Amino acid sequence: MRLVMNEPTERMDRPYARRWWALLVLCLSLLIIVMANTALTVAAPDMTADLGLNSADLQWVIDGYTVPYAALMLLLGAIGDKYSRRGALVLGLAVFAGGSVFGYLADSSTTVIAARAVMGAGAAMIMPATLSLLASTFPRAERAKAITLWTATAGLAIAAGPLVAGALLADHGWSSTFLINVPIAILAILGAFVLVPPSKAADRGRIDYGGGLLSVVWIAALVYMIIEGPHFGWGVKAVTAAVVAGAGLVAFVLWELRHPRPLLDVRRFTNRGFAGSNLAVALFFLAVFGAFYYLTQHLQFVLGYDALDTGLRMLPLAGAVFVGSALTGFLTPRVGMKWTVTAGMVGGTAALALLTQVDAGSSYGDFVAPLVVLGLSIGLALSPCTDAIMGAFPESELGVGGAVNDTSLELGGSLGIAILGSLLATSYSGHLSDATAGSKLPASSLSTAQDSVGAGYAVAQGIGDKARQLAEQAAHTGDPQQAERLRAQAEQLGGGARQMADAVGSSFSDAVAHTSLIGAVILGIGTVVVALLLPSKEKTLEEPADESKELESAGSR
Repeated sequence: MRLVMNEPTERMDRPYARRWWALLVLCLSLLIIVMANTALTVAAPDMTADLGLNSADLQWVIDGYTVPYAALMLLLGAIGDKYSRRGALVLGLAVFAGGSVFGYLADSSTTVIAARAVMGAGAAMIMPATLSLLASTFPRAERAKAITLWTATAGLAIAAGPLVAGALLADHGWSSTFLINVPIAILAILGAFVLVPPSKAADRGRIDYGGGLLSVVWIAALVYMIIEGPHFGWGVKAVTAAVVAGAGLVAFVLWELRHPRPLLDVRRFTNRGFAGSNLAVALFFLAVFGAFYYLTQHLQFVLGYDALDTGLRMLPLAGAVFVGSALTGFLTPRVGMKWTVTAGMVGGTAALALLTQVDAGSSYGDFVAPLVVLGLSIGLALSPCTDAIMGAFPESELGVGGAVNDTSLELGGSLGIAILGSLLATSYSGHLSDATAGSKLPASSLSTAQDSVGAGYAVAQGIGDKARQLAEQAAHTGDPQQAERLRAQAEQLGGGARQMADAVGSSFSDAVAHTSLIGAVILGIGTVVVALLLPSKEKTLEEPADESKELESAGSR
């Protein structure tokens, strides 16, 4: 047996014997790039305290990864198709590992943001390569099953990120959440050479670099606008980005319509199944990433769980994703993707609707049902959509197909954090303002507390610390009148600290309920649109008879 797998899939006369081991490598590669985002939500408080990040710095630490990741996927997917899909995967893993080392060594907001941007560029090579290699390695009869496992891995990574980060933060600093990526990336690189067969398009002509450049411009501008506008206001930067995104999109569509070999044939979006599948992916991840954004905050700040406990309590989501994926593999060939995708989106809407019942008295038990329903819904909806999107592309454009799917996913996730995160912040600030109306606390403290739930609890803790200092002074002073005065001040401040903490918790819980309602409305409307778009029968999910026979004969051998 060769140490390095060098026989291209295009030259094989039968299905690749170690294709399921190759899938394990592809899933491992997917795991670390999704975990890089979800782990950061748990590490963010420690990073903020250590580096002195303000809210803008923290936002760009998170989203510095997203802009290059979303913007570069389409072009890099096409380059991988032409030259080497496995090469794109390996290079992406190496860049991702390098960015992770850079992040581990970072000591300022600027260097952390730069490291995250490098990691995003690596992820933009990895993500489409995983799907294109999956599609080229597996025969059509098995592809839906392989994509189901790929999707389940993405769901697992969403929940595993906080768990891994929490375990690391128990004994190490926030920088360890960067360094953990390096051994996993090295293992995936070695696995890629040993287990993943090389692949590239047989008839890919010259790459449409003009269309590629336009795609980078309009997607980067759109993601920047999504981040900048809701979080920092619709000033000159956000408006300029919106104009560039709109003009760039129009230019990209016109260019692709006229180009003889376009980077992406935009006419595909006139196909109802293709358009509906992309819309479903985007809307679903809008809901998933938005809900994940505020659920982890609620578990940490309001319910008081540490990083590891927060990760453990997200595990029902991961387990439910696997169950939902197994149901998809059973149901989709029998009832069609329209029904499984619609059922998944209805389930996602129901999960958000359950979260509208959150209030100040809610415990972790009140979150278990929404997490399970959301996980089941992810498993049901996403793999059929991904299979349909990949099935719409010829062998020469599998990398582009993977990039289209992943761009829809990433744009949806960015929109979810931006839209639902902005609604959450506005709702929290409004509820806290009402809850503390008439309070004798300093106006500056109240204003700071309205910035975020973390800032609110920090203000309450600061007031409590001041109360304890006054109580200690009262206990050690020899003047009875001064001691009485200090004790009265301490008691007043202690009551103010409790009042502030209660107000922050109840305000954030109310904001979660309000934001979940808006998210449920958005996803519910989207469900109706997707159900109308998706056809009842899908050719992409039918198993060709000749491939089935080929698999049977391969199995007998």
